[in-house]
Amino acid sequence: MTPRIALIGIVTADMARSFDVYRRLGLDLPAESAGEPHFEVTLPGGLRLAWDTVETMRSFHPGFTPGAGGPALAFDCGAPAEVDAKYAELTGAGCASELVPFDAFWGQRYAIVKDPDGNTVDLFAALPG
Repeated sequence: MTPRIALIGIVTADMARSFDVYRRLGLDLPAESAGEPHFEVTLPGGLRLAWDTVETMRSFHPGFTPGAGGPALAFDCGAPAEVDAKYAELTGAGCASELVPFDAFWGQRYAIVKDPDGNTVDLFAALPG
C-alpha cells in the first residue's frame, strides 16, 4: 500500500490557547476538549488534525523537545481583504506576525502568523484577474 497522509499533528504547550487560534480559522473545536491531553478532529475530505500536549508526547517519548515550529497549515481565506482581516484578528489575539500581508508574485494575497506554539499558519487568497 502506498502511504497517504491521514493526520497532521500539532504539539502544544497550551491546548486552550491553541484551540482559540484554530477556532478563529473556522475549525469547530469543542471547549470541553481543551483540557484533554490529546484531541483530534476530522476535516472535510477525511484528513484528521490532532493536538497533543508536550506532556503527552513525553509520556511515550521521554526525550521529546518542542521544536521551533511544526507543520505549516495553510488556510484559504477566500478573498484578499479577508487575508488582511484574519491576519489582524489573529495578531490581535496574540499570534506572532511572521510575514505581513502582501500581494505575492504567484497571484495570491499572502501572510504568515505563528500560533501560540510557534507553528506556522499561512493565510492566502487568490488575487483578482
